[in-house]
Amino acid sequence: MTQILDQQLLRWRARIDEIVKDLHELTQAIQHDELARTVSDLRNRINEPFMFVIVGEVKAGKSSFINALLATGKEITKVAPQPITDTVQQITYGEEEEVISINPYLKKILLPVDILREIAIVDTPGTNTIIEQHQEITERFVPASDLIVFVFEAKNPYRQSAWDFFRFIHADWRKKIIFVLQQKDLLDAADLEVNEKGVYDHAQKQGIADPVVFSVSARRELAGEADSGFDRVRDFIRQNITGGKAPVLKLRNNLDLSQNIHDRIREGLKTRRQQWEADLDFRRDIRETLAQHSQQSHRQADVMVENLLAGYDRIAREKEDELANGLSFFTLLRRSVAGLFSKQVSVKEWLEQLAESLGTELERELQSKLQSGVLDLAESIQQMVKVVDLKLQSSTTILKNNHAIFSAIAERRGNVLRELQEAFERFMNRTESFTSRELFPEKSPLPAHLLTGSGIAVIGAILTAATQLPIFDITGGILTTIGLLFAGVSTSLRRRKILRGFHEELERGRTRMEDEVKEKLHAYVDFLQSKIDANFTDFDRLLEQEEVQIEKLEKNLGEIRAQLDTLAGELPATT
Repeated sequence: MTQILDQQLLRWRARIDEIVKDLHELTQAIQHDELARTVSDLRNRINEPFMFVIVGEVKAGKSSFINALLATGKEITKVAPQPITDTVQQITYGEEEEVISINPYLKKILLPVDILREIAIVDTPGTNTIIEQHQEITERFVPASDLIVFVFEAKNPYRQSAWDFFRFIHADWRKKIIFVLQQKDLLDAADLEVNEKGVYDHAQKQGIADPVVFSVSARRELAGEADSGFDRVRDFIRQNITGGKAPVLKLRNNLDLSQNIHDRIREGLKTRRQQWEADLDFRRDIRETLAQHSQQSHRQADVMVENLLAGYDRIAREKEDELANGLSFFTLLRRSVAGLFSKQVSVKEWLEQLAESLGTELERELQSKLQSGVLDLAESIQQMVKVVDLKLQSSTTILKNNHAIFSAIAERRGNVLRELQEAFERFMNRTESFTSRELFPEKSPLPAHLLTGSGIAVIGAILTAATQLPIFDITGGILTTIGLLFAGVSTSLRRRKILRGFHEELERGRTRMEDEVKEKLHAYVDFLQSKIDANFTDFDRLLEQEEVQIEKLEKNLGEIRAQLDTLAGELPATT
């Protein structure tokens, strides 16, 4: 039966080892050095004996407790009036006594003591030590421990640093803990009972349902005196740990630690996914905002063009009427005769004046329409830029830079977002952001002094320049055509042809103005929408990477969870 159990233990250990290996690869994948080190330590200790980790404040009596518990008749861990335990000491079984220095802060002590065949003991410096490396090494042993023995000075078991360390052990790692009040010989029975109850009650408040509390005197035990309290401690070890139970308990503890680390990563990944989903919503909101404001600006551009066309049509009708009246037979005859005998304008001069007034009135009318229309359209475009900036400044942060698991990811996201905000601010304040050589290939649409102004401030000037270019070309073309049509006119016989030609040229000018102005305005709105959206390229790349990484981590966690659950169902229950 023992051989069968040993074979089963080997199989379970191999399974645990595979799970821990996968878990270690996962901690490396998320680049969490502390968890990766913890899992690596766990894997290295899977085949070691059941491990007691002795913790407590300096001068609480930890070293004396260990010497009395092992009962070798020797001072295994040094005891002195001043705190001199300057290393973490791992005490394990060895056929011969030997001390091996692992590093300046850790040493291993081998002893031929029977109890060490089933358990190992780790003696740590005080929880209130001022040497940082001591705390770091101690905290590396705590996660891989199988039982924490928390030693208090019986006279004062209420020091803050000790209970702060207790919270780290219990809340972070949910370790099995027993409490030992050492040096009980320094108190009378009544005070000792008060302190025992105080530790019991405080431990219950911290979440331990049925705290195990012992009171001992290492001095009495080492002196061979009665009532040292160590019999109760040894009975607890025999009933709950040794006698064949330790290997299974250790497997169960290893499994619990693996589940603890798995759950930490899983909870952290939930927050990471929440951040990613919030960022996706934010990005969709930005795109929808750009689309909505772009549509509004397009509508505003159409209104502006309609107003320009209305002004154009009014002037065109007036000039067509004036031309039709002026080309009547009697009017032409009167102008021709008057031109011979008086200073009244001739037909030729009248036609030239008509052509000139057409250009002048069109320019004045369209400039007036432009001034009001450009202001409305510029305001619409400016609003698009400002709304995006406000949304960018108020983006939701769920994954904080101090996150226990994914602080590196949170910091990377924060950097990308900060760079995006800075880039967008530069974009808003640079004139070059709002100009386009594709839309204005011939020359700059702005005077040189405006090119040094704020990007937002020059939108109106850019729009004005963009719409003026085709207007001047159109009116110039119309004036040229009028001149050709009127050349040599001296009779009303060509009246219909001239009126028809004049009307057709005005219609062509109208169509050209509508097409070119509308095309440039819509192209400009689309150009700005595209340039604004281009600021989010790095942020979009981050979202794409996050999607891939989150899905991969969730898949790996799911596979590890399935293995953990299967093995948990096979291992014998422990009390």
